[in-house]
Amino acid sequence: MRTNNPAPFLGKLIIAAGLSICAVVARANPVSDFFSGFAQARESGKISHIVGIDNDTLLLNRNDGFYTSGKNYAQIHTVRQVGQTTVFGWRIAQDLYTASDIKLPPAQVGAPDHPYAGWLHGGVFKEVHREDGTYSKTGMDIGCLGPCAGGRWTQTNFHRVIDQPLPQGWSRQVRNEIGVVFHGELAPVSWRAEAFDLTPALHGRFGNIFTDIGAGFTARAGRLNLLPRQPALYGYLHADLKIVGYNATLQGGYFSRNNPHTVDPKRLVGEAEIGFAWNDGTYGARVGLVRKGNEIRGLSNSAGAQNYLHMQFSYTP
Repeated sequence: MRTNNPAPFLGKLIIAAGLSICAVVARANPVSDFFSGFAQARESGKISHIVGIDNDTLLLNRNDGFYTSGKNYAQIHTVRQVGQTTVFGWRIAQDLYTASDIKLPPAQVGAPDHPYAGWLHGGVFKEVHREDGTYSKTGMDIGCLGPCAGGRWTQTNFHRVIDQPLPQGWSRQVRNEIGVVFHGELAPVSWRAEAFDLTPALHGRFGNIFTDIGAGFTARAGRLNLLPRQPALYGYLHADLKIVGYNATLQGGYFSRNNPHTVDPKRLVGEAEIGFAWNDGTYGARVGLVRKGNEIRGLSNSAGAQNYLHMQFSYTP
């Protein structure tokens, strides 16, 4: 059974904020305009291929755990205009979550440890980047949470290849649920001085898999690019704090029942990333070390926090 429900006031507040974001996005980007713009970008825009990988095993952590792996591929079409760049794209991704130690047998996986969960999803998105450093991003993902996401097969076979311990607890993962998530991000201001800039941003997600709102900033130093996929080489620091309304990887799908193991989420979750990015106009790479705060209420912050490696590689023919 589901044993956790959002605090009524906070849950309603975050849902209301999510609905407001969706309403603003719908007014600013009607569906017909989005797909007509996408079609034009495919015809006249410059195509890029982007592969992203998140993994804590790459830090030689043989226990693995929590947000243990993320893999995604995106194809984007960039249209350059005077003073700004508009990006239309689509992506497919798989995110995996496990207990703190994947060697634990199923009978020992329970609260307050993280449930096993897989989230397989794909979606479309639009980004508008301006030369002053401000930007806006909107998108929608549709996917599947639970065994249908293929998390057990992916992690087991990947660990066989890299000769790491095999996960034991996937038989107790959350139940299947089809999910829809709307997401948006807005950076209304950006400050730049020579080889340094600082950009604060607001973001939110709304759906039956994730509902949250947050704020953060990104500081960059080095040879900066005014617009995406221009030549650049810089170091960066990103910090973020979000308020969580619902997290199905912890609580089970919003509409699902009889999940074998769920936990309550923490309402405030912080995250920080430090790394470097490089782009020569054709090839690009970004590598960062992420420190993710504890997401589980009832679990100590020292036990629930985790580190993982975030990598992204791009190719623009």
